[in-house]
Amino acid sequence: MILFLLAYLGGVLTIVSPCILPVLPFVFARADRPFISSGLPLLLGMAATFAAVATLAAVGGGWAVEANSYGRLAALALLALFGVTLLFPALADRMTRPLVALGARLSQSADGQERAGGGTILPSLLLGVATGLLWAPCAGPVLGLILTGAALQGASVGTSLLLLAYAAGAATSLALALLVGGRVFAAMKRSLGVGEWVRRGLGAAVLVAVAVIGLGLDTGFLTRVSAAGTASLEQGLLDRFHPAADGPKTAGALPVEDEMPPLTGAVAWLNSPPLTAEGLRGKVVLVDFWTYSCINCLRSIPYVRAWAEKYKDQGLVVIGVHAPEFAFERKIDNVKKAVADLGIDYPVAIDNDYAIWRAFGNHYWPAHYFIDAQGQIRHHHFGEGEYDESERVIQQLLAEAGKTGVADRLVAVQATGAEAAADMADTQSPETYIGFTRAENFVSPGGSVRNAPRVYSAGTPGLNQWGLAGDWTINGEHAELNQPGGSIVYRFHARDLHLVLGPAAEAAPIRFRITIDGAPPGDSHGADTDADGQGTVTSQRLYQLVRQTGAIGDRTFEIRFLDPGVEAYAFTFG
Repeated sequence: MILFLLAYLGGVLTIVSPCILPVLPFVFARADRPFISSGLPLLLGMAATFAAVATLAAVGGGWAVEANSYGRLAALALLALFGVTLLFPALADRMTRPLVALGARLSQSADGQERAGGGTILPSLLLGVATGLLWAPCAGPVLGLILTGAALQGASVGTSLLLLAYAAGAATSLALALLVGGRVFAAMKRSLGVGEWVRRGLGAAVLVAVAVIGLGLDTGFLTRVSAAGTASLEQGLLDRFHPAADGPKTAGALPVEDEMPPLTGAVAWLNSPPLTAEGLRGKVVLVDFWTYSCINCLRSIPYVRAWAEKYKDQGLVVIGVHAPEFAFERKIDNVKKAVADLGIDYPVAIDNDYAIWRAFGNHYWPAHYFIDAQGQIRHHHFGEGEYDESERVIQQLLAEAGKTGVADRLVAVQATGAEAAADMADTQSPETYIGFTRAENFVSPGGSVRNAPRVYSAGTPGLNQWGLAGDWTINGEHAELNQPGGSIVYRFHARDLHLVLGPAAEAAPIRFRITIDGAPPGDSHGADTDADGQGTVTSQRLYQLVRQTGAIGDRTFEIRFLDPGVEAYAFTFG
């Protein structure tokens, strides 16, 4: 129930986001009509269409995205026609062809039917359907939680209901705006007697909005002026109602949180035969949910490795549950290589179907669950940090299990490269995805084109904005470079910059060169670059490209690829 409330409140907040602003002209074009017979059907049609399209996106993947793209083009054409008929009503009267007449009726039939004593519901509903096809909400925290849950746990009727709750929240905001705006609109018409000019003004506004959406400016300019505020409001809701609780703060009596669920459903096990909850009775167990391109997971692994080594002879069993985020992390050979590269010798369950993930009710990378010798979950921790507390829990559970001589000293970890701890006190840049499914703050002029090659220019990114230059194809998870010489530019504020990269299928190693503020990185190069900024993409993984040694400030990062075929997935910082 809390998640449904969150979805609804997240939808309410879209009234001040770029997801809603482009469709406002279409909504207010009916502000002078009766709300029940005109405004309400429009909002219902819009909300239902969005929920249906978003459900398809959650279920279907690429084919649904394509359907949405074609629907978007059809809606743009239909609403452009609607705007023209508002701007030039005489032109609509002369349109006799059936297809054009349908578009004209969307804007004019309400008036005609009202004068004839008929209804206005159907034309408003059709207009709402067309508007709903244009409403492509950015994946802010609340909507992202819904769609991520659908991806990880399987889309269901619950997913559709959550999306409908989100859409209902947005429709509620628009309804309030329409009711208030409608009174202002009607009063302006009565007092000034300029109804025809108001009609033409709305027509012009509709055409401008169509042009803004068609050119992709709704995800550029509008994002800059309003997305950050909306995202922070939504994130506040998530933090308030769905906190990443970190369990008790230590060493007193640890509560029993739940029974350890089964470990069935993994597609493979590494470093061990399959383990079972029953077979682990008598052992203290640490279950670590991770994925190998996740920077937060990589920074916690040195501690997990150290605990596994230190306490294995005293009865601790560490199990890494690898639950993939990107498609390439589902490849068992990729996980095997990552496990070897990271020096992981404890058991790893490859949970490609998220069976163990769902059994634990997990939602986070990394996530640590601490289980006592009786098979009871006694503590959990989500995310990085609080390593001393976690080790104290291990020591306490071992002592409860009757183990003697458990050292009370804590491990000393000296991690390097991407595994080294982040400088969170001076990190102002967020994780940023490049594939269109979760991309934000993309500023290349003209916006992005989905699933089709396009030559981009980088533009001038502000802080935490990015752009592409060269011939790229942007897919749901990543962007792929079609011709050599393409680049990615990001304006960031952090000590470290990482980028998840990989060669396309059967591609040769891909050379690249990075710059910071137009110059080679020098001593600020990362583990995967040299002082001249040169490096090579050889496999699908996270690459550490920058680790600054001097003062941290706003910097412009650019990576230029000398060979085609690279796939770029996500930036992370630390």
